[in-house]
Amino acid sequence: MTQQAQAFRVGCHLSAARGFLAMGKEAVSIQANTFQFFTRNPRGGNAKEFDEEDARALAAFAGQNGISTILAHAPYTLNPCAADQKIRGFSRRMMADDLSRMERLAAASQTVEGDPLREILYNFHPGSHVGQGMEEGIRLTAEQLNEILSPDLRTTVLLETMAGKGSEVGGRFEELRDIIAAIRGDLRGRVGVCLDTCHVHDAGYDVVNDLDGVLSEFDRIIGLPRLKAIHLNDSKNPLASHKDRHELLGQGALGEEFFRTAVNHPLLRALPFYLETPNDVPGYGREIAWLRAQRAD
Repeated sequence: MTQQAQAFRVGCHLSAARGFLAMGKEAVSIQANTFQFFTRNPRGGNAKEFDEEDARALAAFAGQNGISTILAHAPYTLNPCAADQKIRGFSRRMMADDLSRMERLAAASQTVEGDPLREILYNFHPGSHVGQGMEEGIRLTAEQLNEILSPDLRTTVLLETMAGKGSEVGGRFEELRDIIAAIRGDLRGRVGVCLDTCHVHDAGYDVVNDLDGVLSEFDRIIGLPRLKAIHLNDSKNPLASHKDRHELLGQGALGEEFFRTAVNHPLLRALPFYLETPNDVPGYGREIAWLRAQRAD
């Protein structure tokens, strides 16, 4: 594995309100070398106008500051397996627009020497089947991806592991596997998984006491090469609670030792880590500093 791939990539969720370059500068100010942002208001709505100059400015700044990976997060209102056809249509249009914008960001990076933003990720929640049944939820989510993805897409689309509350799709690794299996073969290479530590814990995967076993199960069911990013969050709730309530690192059910283990784990350490803890930017800075102190590089 290359030295670049081994570098500790750690960041947090930042506001996109002031644009791409502002996020890059804010990330660097708290010792982050990657960051995550919502593509638009997390409760839905139109995205702000894409600013080509701002995108190129971020790419140039990224090249100067060692930022090679960024993660765009779809809004929570995106539900590809909704029972209402109008909601599914809205979900398709929103994802298609988001991916178009990420491709424009990738193109802007290509105009900068060295093409600094080499990995652009787009993460979304697989949705809620709202009473239609898990099989139908899986089918509809895969259907949306088959309609929107293209083989030449530079952005990698990530299915997020979920807590399994209510009618959520993605609370079990098998559900994500079945979505990926239903995607056309020529498109499957553009799809991966983001593992959320709070979500998998709340879904019933005991990452605290058996992280090796959980990763082995992930590898057997989905395949570790599909794992592209980690959402690093503690949980306010006990194992298998199916609640999905994030907590500050070390202050929840997962505990400090788990996060120390996770960022050093040989199967995870080369991946980008993103904090989504209930925090402000200075608080994220403190958590990032703590994580860097735990890392054995």
